[in-house]
Amino acid sequence: MRDIIERMKHHDIKRHLPNIIPAGIVLVVLGGFIIYGFFRISSLTEQAEILTRELASTTAALSRNTNELSGNLAELRVQTIGISNTLSSTQQNVESVKTQVGGVEQTVGTITGTVNTLQKLSQTDPEMLKKYSKVFFLNENYVPAHLTDIPQAYTYSNTRSERFMTEAEPHLQALFDSAKSAGINLYVKSAYRSFAEQQTLKSEYTIVYGAGTSNSFSADQGYSEHQLGTTLDFITSGLGGNLDGFDGTQAYQWLLANAHRFGFELSYPKGNAYYTYEPWHWRFVGVKLATYLHDNKLNFYDMDQRDIDTYLANTFD
Repeated sequence: MRDIIERMKHHDIKRHLPNIIPAGIVLVVLGGFIIYGFFRISSLTEQAEILTRELASTTAALSRNTNELSGNLAELRVQTIGISNTLSSTQQNVESVKTQVGGVEQTVGTITGTVNTLQKLSQTDPEMLKKYSKVFFLNENYVPAHLTDIPQAYTYSNTRSERFMTEAEPHLQALFDSAKSAGINLYVKSAYRSFAEQQTLKSEYTIVYGAGTSNSFSADQGYSEHQLGTTLDFITSGLGGNLDGFDGTQAYQWLLANAHRFGFELSYPKGNAYYTYEPWHWRFVGVKLATYLHDNKLNFYDMDQRDIDTYLANTFD
């Protein structure tokens, strides 16, 4: 009986053994996966907790940094407002300083201008712009401080030297150069005359024409503009050396249109109250005054002497 039972046991085990072994392996593998999953979950949970703590720390730091940045921005706004106010105040101060400096510059400019004017006046003959024809008188001792010989190329006489005020000579040279460029033949018939020369000339005219007639076209000594050294009698070719007929020449028309640009004015035009019409007689008075007379169609002798004197400092400009 025992033998039968043993055989039966052995018979069942052998018969069922192939099914038992795979099931065991599955349980072992499954158990392994369960254990691995448990440990994996534990590890992930731990990592999650670490990340959570790190995130909380980072968030707190970021919050602190944000608060600090907000504070800095607020402080920066305050500083910006302060700087803006300072700049505004500084700008106002700068404008104030500019105004003060401008005032000083204007004052300095005025003073400088006054000094320059006084310096020019100190170097300019005070007789330069006086109305001498039958008004002011030049005594026998008056001679311009500086006289220069006019180049022979521009004088009508080859035997007599004609002299002109040195300071005004560059203006005369410029006039001759311009006339020559325009094809105008212009020469000087008479320039500076001393007191004695004018006296001799007037005596000759009085003998020839009589006192009444000579007084209408010739100044007495001491009243002639020629004694100033700034006055010229112009002439041109084709007149045979005579002054009469000069107003019918191209040279005269050119002088009417251009002489003021070089500082010369016609002293005795038609209708003047001093002498007969003398289209050849031109006086240097400076560019500024000559231009004013030309542009306003005025005669030098029609102006008040006080108004004329305001141009004295600019005579040689």
